[in-house]
Amino acid sequence: MQRTSYNFQVKDISEFKKQLLLWAQQFEIAVWLDSNNYDQKYSNFDAVLAVDAISKIETSCKNAFSQLKKYQSEVNDFIFGYLSYDLKNDTENLTSSNFDGLHFPDLFFFQPKKLFFIKGNTVEIKYISAFEHEIETDLEKIRKSKAKSQKLKVKNQLKIKLRIHKDDYYKKLNTLLNHIHRGDIYEANFCQEFYSENSAIDPVEVYQNLNEISKPPFATFLKLNNNYLLSASPERYLKKDGEHLISQPIKGTEKRASNKSADEKLISALEQNAKERAENIMIVDLVRNDFSRFAVKGSVKVDELCKVYTFKQVHHLISTVSCSVKNDIHPVDILKNTFPMGSMTGAPKISAMKIIEELEETKRGLYSGAVGYFMPNGDFDFNVIIRSILYNATKKYVSYSVGGAITAQSIPENEYEECLLKAKAMKHVLLNAK
Repeated sequence: MQRTSYNFQVKDISEFKKQLLLWAQQFEIAVWLDSNNYDQKYSNFDAVLAVDAISKIETSCKNAFSQLKKYQSEVNDFIFGYLSYDLKNDTENLTSSNFDGLHFPDLFFFQPKKLFFIKGNTVEIKYISAFEHEIETDLEKIRKSKAKSQKLKVKNQLKIKLRIHKDDYYKKLNTLLNHIHRGDIYEANFCQEFYSENSAIDPVEVYQNLNEISKPPFATFLKLNNNYLLSASPERYLKKDGEHLISQPIKGTEKRASNKSADEKLISALEQNAKERAENIMIVDLVRNDFSRFAVKGSVKVDELCKVYTFKQVHHLISTVSCSVKNDIHPVDILKNTFPMGSMTGAPKISAMKIIEELEETKRGLYSGAVGYFMPNGDFDFNVIIRSILYNATKKYVSYSVGGAITAQSIPENEYEECLLKAKAMKHVLLNAK
């Protein structure tokens, strides 16, 4: 499908980004991706907005990847959307029977009428050609967009509850450790949900506050009718650029210190932490194994192993695994062969997914899935949905989940504290929302 491109410069790009997100709220479907100018090697643009569906696919997990493959091939255009964690049931003989308070579709992608790409101070617009006459009018409306200063009427003050309380969390972790000591698995990513019922929030305000606290490289605002994803994710799942494929799993977390000297000591401690390094290396091996299913023989390599990346609230150990892929492999097949990402499952992957499904209390849904896009040539980029707030405005249900990698060296009390550290930003913005 033909698109009309139009480029222009913006003096205050930060203000323009805010206006763009506000303008996007008129549409039933919108995806906003923002790198927050985080210093990274593998970035096509600083931010992108996709709005207003000209076509879409929405499905349950059953045959989801084959349906996506057909849709992506037929559209042959930019498409944006998400893969929920429960697509594991399509890739393997698995089920999801835990409680679901959010009820997002398992898979959703759409072909946007209107696209905005931001790189530096340059904005590139790509409209479906039939709608190019709307560009000037839209730009005028964007520049006039302002946040409305009004408080939402909330029936009850927002109260956050835990789906798994501390004592139960310890029991479940000890059960997991028994599986590990028995040799059933050697690592599992165990997650728990924090939630608030009968609660109304302003999605734009909450997203902007969460993003300001974290400034992550894979921030996402996704609106699908009355369902919202407000994400401050620091993790890339998978990026394809021609024949080059990379994955950047995160495993290993340390808090930030208030002064530089103490912060450097924490970085050094994280670099040398045997447990955190072991967690990361296990997942690197899993990613290498996933890549070996389709990679050009001998091309799988580890570009970075357990490198410390620093974010506003935490330090993380991140590894970069890459490979070459042949042109004849379909991009959706690459996703199917690596999904769900190892950093959110454990190893061996299938055994870990079965065990955590039994022990977790909540259907993960979009949490620990992926949001991203395909380009017309089949290249793609997807994040990992962590550090995220999910909101069903119709059901007035707010949710965020956190997890951690459990290995033989894990101490339940320490794992619980790490979860609270990861949950800190989400809790703060929700309790301080208007």
